[in-house]
Formats: sequence, C-alpha cells, structure tokens
Amino acid sequence: MSKLTDSFGRKMEYVRLAVTDRCNLRCQYCMPAHGIDIVPRQELLSFKEMYRLVRVLTELGVKKVRLTGGEPFVRKDFIGFLEMLSYNDLLDEINITTNGALISHHISTIEKLKKVKKINLSIDSLDREKFAKITRRDVFPEVYKTFELLEKSSLDLKLNVVVQSGFNTDEIVDFVRLTKDKNVAVRFIEEMPFNGKGQREMKENWTFKKILNEIKTEFDVTEVQSEKSSTSRNYSIENHLGTVGIIPAFTRTICNDCNRIRITSIGTFKNCLFDDGVFNLRDFIRSGASNEDLKELFLSLVKEKPENGFIAEANRKDGGASESMSTIGG
Repeated sequence: MSKLTDSFGRKMEYVRLAVTDRCNLRCQYCMPAHGIDIVPRQELLSFKEMYRLVRVLTELGVKKVRLTGGEPFVRKDFIGFLEMLSYNDLLDEINITTNGALISHHISTIEKLKKVKKINLSIDSLDREKFAKITRRDVFPEVYKTFELLEKSSLDLKLNVVVQSGFNTDEIVDFVRLTKDKNVAVRFIEEMPFNGKGQREMKENWTFKKILNEIKTEFDVTEVQSEKSSTSRNYSIENHLGTVGIIPAFTRTICNDCNRIRITSIGTFKNCLFDDGVFNLRDFIRSGASNEDLKELFLSLVKEKPENGFIAEANRKDGGASESMSTIGG
C-alpha cells in the first residue's frame, strides 16, 4: 500500500510523467498555431533522472506510470526509455498517451515490453479534413493506421476524444459506433482551458451530462462498475464489443478518489492538473539530493494536495490561462 497519503486520506499510486513539452501537432485546444515556447533541451529532465524519480516513487508505493508529452515519441530514444523503465520490478503498469502519428512502426516493439499495458490514442475526428482543422496538421491517414494496428495488438486501447463545440460534437455518435465491432474504449473528454493562448475563452463547453445525452440519442447505455480511482465514468452498450467513457476533466466530479500526481518534462511536481506546480524536482536532483531526500520530499509534497481541482485552480497565481496541455503533460 502506498505511503504517499495526502491530508484527505487518498493514497497516491499513479504518476503521470511528461517526457517532453514538444509535439508534432498543433491542436486547437492545446496550443496556438505557432506553437508554444519550448524549453532548451538541457532544461528537460534526462531519461536517467526520470527513471530515478519513478524508482523512488515506486519504493513509496506508486504502481503505475503514464508517459505523456507533448508527444512522447517526438523525443529521441523514447523506446529506449520504455525498455529501461520496464526493468523497474516495483512497477505494475507502464501506460502511454500518444497522438499516434509517429508510432506505427514501434508497435511490435512496444508489445514485447510486458509492463506496457495500455495505450491512449488521441483522435478527435474521423474525418480527414476536420482532423486537419483541429490539429493543424494533415496526418489523419497515419493516425488511423496506428488505430487499426493497435486495435489488432495485445495492448489495451483507449481512444481519447476531446469534445469541442464547433468542431466535432456531430461525431460523438460516429465514435460510439466504433465500439460495435471493435474492442476499444472510446472516451470523451470535456475540453479544458489550457490552450497556451493567454485567454480562457472557450466556445460552449460540452459537459459530461451534455455528452451523455448526445450518446443517448441513439444508444441505450448501462453504466458499468469502474475502479474507484477511474478518471472516467464508463458505459456498455448491448451487443457492442467495446465500451464508452466520459472524463469530466472540467466539471471535476472525480476528484474525491484521485490517486494521481504529475511530473512535467522540466521536473515540476504537480499534485493536480489545475495547480501551478508545487516544487522543481529537476533542480533538487541536480543540487545533489539523495534518494532518501527525495522520499522525504514526496511524502511532504503530497500533503499539500488540494481537496479538488476547483481549489487548486483558485489558488493559482495566473489562473492558468497561458499554460498549454503540452507543457503540463496532457
């Protein structure tokens, strides 16, 4: 059982680790068309530093790690880091979130790494033209090829769909139809305001209830029991191989059971997606901190975890408007 217990009795067992702030796409909801100000490479955590942080966290009880970006496969030698991380005998699962544009030729290698269990594939449209409009890149054929290969692989596949008013709400039902004959979990995500634009304006926000009601216009759904700490509420449909989930990322109705912490690509420790970041682990390591120093630090930092994302957001200095999901670790 995890020793990383916050002041509300929640035990941290899952770390989301961003391996880079760089991305090969420019999604509308994530960053401006010109991109974001990426940090110099020497300011990124090295893979050796990342491995060390994960090892220390697993010695404190963390069992799962999700590797994100930016786009993790943009970073050189990412596959080597996956292999390195697989040697951590205290880890139960290594999971990956990717946009799929670069990984089709890596899938057979990833399958051989027994600790890699789940791949979350970000795909916000099934229409090539609309996909290009959302991502500002014409790579839909590559992403869809990855989808087809992953669907046939031994990996647990989830499709992540950020629901954006004016872009893809008319495709919600189309995505649900994929679960009829494909053993995938399609998960719809409420849009969040971390777009790197320095403004919080979003078009009409499609909340959990609105997304669910749209699904119900064509399908009878039954809610299924999920893990207590699940980020989504999940549903089955009779005679469908796959499932459907909705992640209330903006309405934040899942905070009570949160078991996750985050580390950004520059080593910022975050207790919550919506906080500013509470400590710079990179500088702490490079100043000569021992593993025992890190353990004491982690035990202390999780005590600062806010009760929910609304409190974390209220305590931010800048409101978060200029931050990008690519920087946070999407």
